Amino acid sequence: MNIIIVGCGRIGSTLVEELSGENHDISIIDEKPEVVQNLANTYDVLGVIGNGASNVILQEAGIEKADIVIAVTNSDELNLLCCLIAKKTGKCETVARVRNPIYYEEIGFIREELGISMVLNPELGAAYEIARLLRFPSAMEVNAFSKGRIEMLKYRVPVGSKLDGMTLMDISEQLKCEVLICAVERKRELVIPNGMFALKEKDVISLVASPASAMDFFRKIGEKDSQIHDAMIVGGSKIAFYLTQLLISSGIRVKVLDKDLKRCEELSSLLPKAMVINGNGMEQNVLLEEGLMESDAFIALTNHDEENIFLSLYAQSQTDAKLITKVQKMNYDSMIERLELGSMIYPEFLTAQYLVQHVRAKQNSIGSNIENLYKLMDGRAEALEFHIQKGCPVAGKPIQDLPIIKNLLICSIYRNGKGMIPNGQDYIQEDDMVVVVTTKKGLHDIKDILKKG
Repeated sequence: MNIIIVGCGRIGSTLVEELSGENHDISIIDEKPEVVQNLANTYDVLGVIGNGASNVILQEAGIEKADIVIAVTNSDELNLLCCLIAKKTGKCETVARVRNPIYYEEIGFIREELGISMVLNPELGAAYEIARLLRFPSAMEVNAFSKGRIEMLKYRVPVGSKLDGMTLMDISEQLKCEVLICAVERKRELVIPNGMFALKEKDVISLVASPASAMDFFRKIGEKDSQIHDAMIVGGSKIAFYLTQLLISSGIRVKVLDKDLKRCEELSSLLPKAMVINGNGMEQNVLLEEGLMESDAFIALTNHDEENIFLSLYAQSQTDAKLITKVQKMNYDSMIERLELGSMIYPEFLTAQYLVQHVRAKQNSIGSNIENLYKLMDGRAEALEFHIQKGCPVAGKPIQDLPIIKNLLICSIYRNGKGMIPNGQDYIQEDDMVVVVTTKKGLHDIKDILKKG
C-alpha cells in the first residue's frame, strides 16, 4: 500500500515504526527537518519537509498514488484540512486525529461533509480502554479480538496464588474454565507454554477467553469481586471527561480531583452526576479526605507522567484499589514495569495501534489476511488475528495434523458469531477468524504458520 503520514510526533513515529517492515511505500510529512531526517534515515520511508495541508507538499509525497493519508499532527484543524485537500487531490482514504470534544460531537457531519473515512480521538480511545480494564480489575491489560467476543488479558500471578505450581493441564482439569494461557513471562524470559508448563508466582501471563469465561477464571482463582463501584480520578483532563461519562453510564460512582478551579467548574457543568472536587491530588491528606481508602479504582490522569507515577505509587501503598496510570513517554515503560503499578495507559500508542490495525484491515481487502495484531511482552511476541479465506491451506484438517511452526499457538476461533478455544481435534473453516500467538516475527498470511515444504 502507498501510505502518507502527516505529522511525526509520537503517533506518527509509532506508525512509521510499526508499518515500515510490512512492504508498504510510506511517505512522511512534517515541518521539523530534524524529525523527518531522523525517521527517513532510520526507516525506509520518503521524507518531505513542509505543511501537510499544502497541495504542493502532498504532490511531492505522492498523493496521486496514495491509498491512504493519515493526518496526526497536533492541530485538529490542520488534520481536517489536510484530509480535505488529499481527498480532493487524490483518490485515497483519509484518516484524521481530532481531539477537541466540540468537533467530536459533530463527527458525523464532519465525516459526511469533508468525506473523511475515519476520525480518531486519542483521549476517547484511552477512556474506552480504561473502562474495559475496569471490567477486569485483576488484569493489567485487555485486548479485544473477533468483534469483542474474544479477549486477551495480561495478568500477574500474585504471591500466594492457587495458580502457583499448577500446570496448564491442571488448570484446565481442575478449574474447568474455557481459557487458554498462551504466553508467560518469567524473569524477562518469554515462553509459549505447553500443557505441562507449571506457573509460578510473579509470572506475567497472557490468557485468551471470552469475557464471561475470563470472569469465571478470575473468580475461581480467588480474585476479588470484579465489580467496580467507586472510582477516583486525579486530573480533569479530556480523558477524565470521557471516562467519567462512560463510568457513570455503567452505574459507577466517580470523584474527579483537579487543582484548577476553572476546570473544576467546567467539569461540574458538563458532568452533573459526578462529584468534582477542587483540590491538589499530590497532597496525601487531600486524597485520604476525599475517600481514597473507599475507592475500588484509582486512576491517575494528570498531564505529567511523573505526577501520575507518584500518585499511583502512593495509592498502591494505601489501598488495594485497581490502579491505572496514564503515561505519555513510552521510554518509561521498562522502568514502570518493575514498579508493578497495575495497568498503564499510553494514549498516543493506543491510537497508533488502532491505526495500524485499520491499515492492516484495509490491506486485507487487497491480499493480506491479517485483521488485528497486538504486541505482547514488550514486543517479544505477537498476537495476530487472521481471516480465513477460500482455499486456505490450514482449513479442513484437524489442528493437531497441521505442520505448525515452533513457538506458535492457535488460541481461538471465531465462527458464526461465537468464539471458542480450540483443541487438537477442532478444524479451521473458511470465513473463520483465528487468533494465534507467536514469538516469530514477520507473519503476513495464515499460511505462514505452517512449516515450509
